[in-house]
Amino acid sequence: MAEISPLPTVGRNDGKENIMKRVLITTGGGDCPGLNAVIRAIVKRASQEKDWEVLGSIQAFNGVLWEPQEIVRLTPEVVRGIHFRGGTIIETTNKGGPFAWPVKKNDGTWEIVDRSDEMIRRLEYMGVDCVINIGGDGSQRISQKLYEKGLNIIGVPKTIDNDLSMTDCTFGFQTAVQIATEAVDKLVTTAASHNRVFVLEVMGRDAGWIALNAAIAGGAEVCLIPEFPYDINIVKARLEERFVNDRGHAIVVISEGAKPKDGQQIFTKSNEPGYENVKLGGIGLKFIEQMKAAGFEHDMRETTLGHLQRGGVPIAYDRVLASQFGVKAFEMVLNKEYGHMVAYRHPNVISVPIKDAVAKMNFVEPDCDLIRTAKGLNICLGI
Repeated sequence: MAEISPLPTVGRNDGKENIMKRVLITTGGGDCPGLNAVIRAIVKRASQEKDWEVLGSIQAFNGVLWEPQEIVRLTPEVVRGIHFRGGTIIETTNKGGPFAWPVKKNDGTWEIVDRSDEMIRRLEYMGVDCVINIGGDGSQRISQKLYEKGLNIIGVPKTIDNDLSMTDCTFGFQTAVQIATEAVDKLVTTAASHNRVFVLEVMGRDAGWIALNAAIAGGAEVCLIPEFPYDINIVKARLEERFVNDRGHAIVVISEGAKPKDGQQIFTKSNEPGYENVKLGGIGLKFIEQMKAAGFEHDMRETTLGHLQRGGVPIAYDRVLASQFGVKAFEMVLNKEYGHMVAYRHPNVISVPIKDAVAKMNFVEPDCDLIRTAKGLNICLGI
């Protein structure tokens, strides 16, 4: 991969750049396996058009709004060989944004200001014809608001949580499931060796897709997800069945957003300026405390995967899907399908309105096939 160098001049002041069209790539929200494969696909597809160049904004829209700006030129040489690398070469952020820019005041406190109009003017000065915004639900809500303000923008769905609607799957999700499944596989052996129950806490925020898929693939006895508040007594009864004369073992996969009946999610509020989401996590340990309080006497341990699910090499499925998304996104630029998002509807990659994609979240429904599969495998859902 060639070294990324900042763009010397972001305006169109010389004759050569005046004839070139520009597309700007942003990657926002949490990092995700496959981001680099999308970037590479956009650049490689754009390189087949003689009058287009691709720019990248460092840390989502921050690169446009910072002084000095941090904008890089993305060429085929720059993106060569990045498709199997995790993360994103143009970095990302889940703080702030053009509509909620944190500004530190003289007294040390912070205020949130709207810089969206200013950013659009900057993009016009830069000669950006269209923005491709790669991100999850929050990022695509920003995309829709910018589109409503007149910005030519196209969305690419990205989230390991798989919680964006209007698409069958988001890239990065299958890699996260693979990592979680491998963790279940490893925990089974140590659980059996020590006659323990291991509780594996996985990501997903308010959607249980990672937990449910990993539980089915890994053969877990219990799977607890945000969509179905669990009854601790039902779970206790199932786990008791796994032990005879204190001998036995079991695996519980629990989503970070899971909660007991009449209970609350476990989270902390961040003091970081511009960070709006609560930080979920800690339900695995809390669940063990609840089990002990309910009278469960067998040994229990918890493991939290955390950001291990986001990092590392994307599996082949996510590289392919991300590459499809990237090629489709640039072809949508050529077709001027602004205000739309790339989506996967098996077996095709299509275009859908961003406003439809963010109108509702993609949650696990009680009558979905995956729930029927889990029940058919006698996996306890705590209900």
